[in-house]
This record gives sequence, structure tokens and C-alpha cells, in this order.
Amino acid sequence: MVLRVVLIICLVLTRPVAAAAQQTAPAPPMPQKSPEVDSQDVVRITTNLVQVDAVVTRDGKLVTDLQPEDFEIFEDGKLQTITNFSYISNVPTAAGPVAAAPPKPGDKIATPVPPAKINLNDQRRVVALVVDDLAISSETMAHVRKQVQKFVDEASPNDLIAILRTGGDIGALQQFTNDKRVLQVAVDHLRWNPCSHMGISVFSPQGDVGTSFGLCSTYIGNSTIHSLEIIIQGMRNIPGRKSMILLSDDLPIQNEVPAAEAKAQEALGSVKDSPTHPSDESGVNPAIASAEDSNSYNALRRVAELAIRASVVIYAVDTRGLQTFDVTPADQVKLTTRTKNQIPSQIMTSRVKQMWSAREGSDLIARQTGGFLIYNSNDFDLKRVMNDQQGYYLIGFKPGEETFDRNFHHVKVRVKHGGLVVRTREGFYGFTDADAQRAQLSASDEMNQALGSPFAAHDINIRLTSFFMDDPKQGPIVRSLLYLNPRDLTFTEADGWHSTNLTIKAMAFGDNGRVVASQDRAGRLRFRGPDYDRATREGIVYTLDVPIQAGAFQFRVAVRDENTARMGSAGQFVGVPDLHKGELTLSGIVARELVPDAAWGAQPIANGPALRQFHQGMTAGFGFVIYNPNAAGPDSQLTGQLRLIRDAMIVFTGPAVPLNFKGQTDPQRAASLIKLDLGSDLTPGDYVCQIIVTDGHKQTPRTATQWIDFAVVK
Repeated sequence: MVLRVVLIICLVLTRPVAAAAQQTAPAPPMPQKSPEVDSQDVVRITTNLVQVDAVVTRDGKLVTDLQPEDFEIFEDGKLQTITNFSYISNVPTAAGPVAAAPPKPGDKIATPVPPAKINLNDQRRVVALVVDDLAISSETMAHVRKQVQKFVDEASPNDLIAILRTGGDIGALQQFTNDKRVLQVAVDHLRWNPCSHMGISVFSPQGDVGTSFGLCSTYIGNSTIHSLEIIIQGMRNIPGRKSMILLSDDLPIQNEVPAAEAKAQEALGSVKDSPTHPSDESGVNPAIASAEDSNSYNALRRVAELAIRASVVIYAVDTRGLQTFDVTPADQVKLTTRTKNQIPSQIMTSRVKQMWSAREGSDLIARQTGGFLIYNSNDFDLKRVMNDQQGYYLIGFKPGEETFDRNFHHVKVRVKHGGLVVRTREGFYGFTDADAQRAQLSASDEMNQALGSPFAAHDINIRLTSFFMDDPKQGPIVRSLLYLNPRDLTFTEADGWHSTNLTIKAMAFGDNGRVVASQDRAGRLRFRGPDYDRATREGIVYTLDVPIQAGAFQFRVAVRDENTARMGSAGQFVGVPDLHKGELTLSGIVARELVPDAAWGAQPIANGPALRQFHQGMTAGFGFVIYNPNAAGPDSQLTGQLRLIRDAMIVFTGPAVPLNFKGQTDPQRAASLIKLDLGSDLTPGDYVCQIIVTDGHKQTPRTATQWIDFAVVK
């Protein structure tokens, strides 16, 4: 087949209906760039080098100025000679982007905060926040959501974060983002899972027969462990050191799928002579060391081994926080003179034991990967985890031949100075990274990986503009304008035609990485004569429409040159409203240069909607469609207003201009255009244009907003 190419993109607009007054925006200060660092291999296990990461703290604070002579490293108790050593910082040394304060609830025209651009070699923390909704009670989930929301609000613009649930479709890799709009969608989907084996409350009432448990809880098997494996495998493809924060009420070692009511009825007895938590930074719970015959021990060790190979540190949070173990009114107990002291004591002992055993599995995988367990904390102490992720040491040694016997080898790192605590991974299995590598990926798998990666593939230069539209025949669609640099493509010539073979794949990812829409295109792009000359000079714009339902999605596109196997990818957040609700709504915005007396689409591609790159002194047009504009009938009083934003600061606000839709044939789809004259001295850089449409009807006031980012160049 021949792929459809559009060299001139047209958006059908009836006529411009409003214009912002010409203004010269102030020149905001240019942001400083953070220095780039080389991509680092963290955990490496080869015949020439075994390298592990280590964190050193004093009184809970990172120690960052140690030298190789300050360390000792042991394999199976044998002192090794340190051959590789470095300290890696995950936080920028220069001032990075400033995060804007989150908008107030209900603020429909809050200033949009586009995410900071993160490149492959940027210094950053990579965190997967995994909510184990298969093992969180309804009582706990409300508090989990509150703390996760706080975590998102306080996240740095440089942090790459994913919020995932174990009880749903999991595509871990494509969820990593610093776009708080995407993260907010994930937070909004956090709710109690009826399949959770933890039921309604943390402790099942004494005498309860299990009626508070989800009907499907007995069928979930080892889904939590399986989900962790999928997430870690996805994180393996992200370079550098990563972390997973596991939020769970219940991940024991003794039982694969424990039920709270079963544990509450276990044989009663005294609590083991151990602390009330499994371990701390310097201690090891001996009960775990002797648990190798239990059902889930090997599965948890496998999770830890995958995390070690993927350079993932696991931190665990016991989401039950501080609990009381006393008898409650919900407990169905009958106290007699003889049992009034015995039964409450037995219930308390049983619950302490339950509290203990339910966190042993989380503690195990945290310790083995160099992390720690947070317990008895109602705020989950997530700041401690983020502080711990600010940097780490890489320490390596040359292994002996006996290392690669496929058995487990213990690693210990010691600091010679007193008062310091060091944490590292407990060890590794004796086979090399080359032995552990998966089979070579197929072309389709490579494209799927490019679609999922939070970092764009750059072998083919791609610029993506995706926006929501509602087509009268197709319904809601995501229209994408895909800019391709022809210099990155391989063309062959025959009979005057220049052609290249491409595969284009688009996917929309919804909650928890679920694929909600996709489209594949494969075939030839062909040009001849003046069209080829223009494509070579200006680039190529390809249009792609993907039908979609209402929701908020990450929309991603990957392009592969079949002649060379070179690939490019790009992604964008797209919100699709439900127009059936009758609310005032805007489509996405199409931006391009406006030239007097020239047709909308007859401009150079460089100044068009695919690249969104305007020179100082140009006039930019921002076209959009207003849906449901006449909900108040003839009395609707719509005005349009434009804001110009840079670095989360409003640098220009235009006047509210009345919008007139006379002559438009569709009363529910009104095309509009607002233009802005860019000052000749406007500071070059990245900007956001926000369009605000307001219906000032006294009885039914309504507001809708939309935005698009663009660049100003000299």
C-alpha cells in the first residue's frame, strides 16, 4: 500500500472570529540547563567485572564524599580488590525547572504546567510507585490515595515517576513520566479492589466468617508477585539506577495468598523474641533467613534477583501504619469471668503476629535489593525514600572463575569509618549478564519497546502534534500530525519516483498502561518532481486519525524505516472529553503562522502545526473548535481569551473578546481562531498558549480551556 502524505495541512475553519490585541510579551529569564551525564551501567555481572551500587548514610543523611580506600567489598566473605569506583548523583547540580503550585480543586482555568523535558542522559530519580491493591484493605486505601496524591504534588520536575496497581493491566514502561496530568489520572484510579484478599478492614473482626472479603479474592493466586516481575522487566529498559516503592498491607513469606481471617485464627502463642519490625538499616530478621522452605520464599527471591539485574532498588511501605491491637466493638467475642483477661490477650497476640508476618515478604525483597522497609508510619515517610535516591556509589571488582557456578553469592560492602551505615544488594546468582539476556527482539517487539519507553528514540527525528477532535461521522478521534525529517529516511529512485518503506504504529495508553486504542500503518511514501524537492527542503507531515473513547491517555507513535531498521518515537498527553454531557468543550488547538492574504494551509511546514516553531515578529494563529457552544440558546454569551505562559508563569494575558458564530451551519461545532502577534523582541524559548472560552450567561455560566506548547526562535 501507499501511505497517505499531507505536505500542506488544512484545518477547516469558517473564518477568524476573534483576535488578541497586539502585545509585546516581557522577556523572562532563560532557564539554566542541567549538565548531562553519561549513561551508567549500575549492576553489572560479567566475567571481567562485578559491580554493585551502595548507599551510605550518617544519621539518615547521605554521605557523598567517600573515596575507594574508605570501602571494603566481600564476595562470600572473601575480601576483594576494588577495581572500579565512582559516585553518581541523581539530582541536577544546576537549577532545573521550577514546579508550579498545584491548582486549587475546581479551578477550571488553572495555568497549565507542561512537563519539563527529560533526556536520556539527564540526572533524575526514576521511581515506580506500586500500589498493591490486591493486598490493601478498604480501610487503608483511602489513606494510600491521600499519601500518593501528596507524593505527586511534591514531586520534582526532574523525577520520572510511574504509579501502578498490581490488580489491573500492567504496562509498566510507558507509564513513566514527569507529566503531573498523567500521574493525576493514575491517582484518580486508586480505589479499593474487590478482589483484594485484605477485605474491608486491616484486622478482620474476631468471629467474622469472611463476609468482608472480595468474592474473587480466592482466585488471584500469586498476582502480586507476577505483577512485580512485569514491572521490573519493564524498568530494565530504562538506563541507570531505578527504584520501586511497594505500598502493601500484606506480603508475607509463609503463605502465597494469605487471607486475613485465616491468619487471625492461627494457633495463638507468644510473639517471637524479635523487634516489632522485621529489620532496620543494620539488622536482619533471623526468621527470614530460615524460611527457605515456605511457599513464597523462592518466588520473592526471584523478584529480588530480577530487580538486582535490572538495577532496581525496592523500598517497601507497610500501608497499615500505626495500629491498635485491642479488642474492638466489631469483634464477636463472649467474655466470661474466666476468659475476660485471656481472650483479649489472645486476640492482641494474634494481631501482633499478623502484623509481623504480613510485612516479612516486603522486608525480604527490600533488603536483598539495597532498600528498606518503612513501618509504623502514617505518612509512609516517602521523603526518606526520595532522599535516599539522590545518589549512590558504584563499586566493582574482578570476579574469579568460581563466581559463575550459577549459585547465589553474597556481597557485603563495609565502610571503614564508624558511625556510617551502608546498604547494598545482598548478592547475585553466578551467571553473567550475557547468559541472562533475553532472545533478540523482533522488529515488532522493538517498535513496542519504543512505544513504551519514556525516552524518545531519535534515529529518526519525529515531532508529534496530537489533539482531540469530534468528527460528525466517526465521533471522537485523536488527530496526529507527524513531522518526519527526510534526511533520516532512506529513499530509492525508480521511474522518477522517490520512495521509502515505513511502518508507523500508534497506541493510546490508559490507566495502568492498558492499551485502549491502536493503529498500524505500513507501506511506501512516494514523491516525484517538485513534491520531492519540497519534502527534502521542508520535511514531511503525515496525518493519522485514531478513533477513541472519552478519557485521559498517553498517545505514542513509533516510526521504523524498514530499509535500515532505524526508528523514531514521540509521545503526548491527550484528554478526550465526553461531549454527551453537554458541557462547553474545546477541541485541541492547531497553531501555525498567519500571513495576510494567504490561505490557512499555504505556509511553509516549518511554521505549521506539526513543528509549532515561530520566529520573532510573526503572527501566530491558534485554531480550535468549540463543542456545545449554544447550551443556553440565543442567550449564550461566549468570549475567548488567550494566555501566554513560560516556565509556569503567565507572561501575557489578552482581553476577553466576544465570539460571533453567525454563518456557521453546525450549532454544536463552532470553529474559531484567535491570533497573536509575537513581538520582535520576544525572548526565544518554549511557550504555552492557553485558550479560555467563557459563557457569561447569568443562569448557566460555563468555562472551557485548552492549551498547546510551541517554540519561539530568532
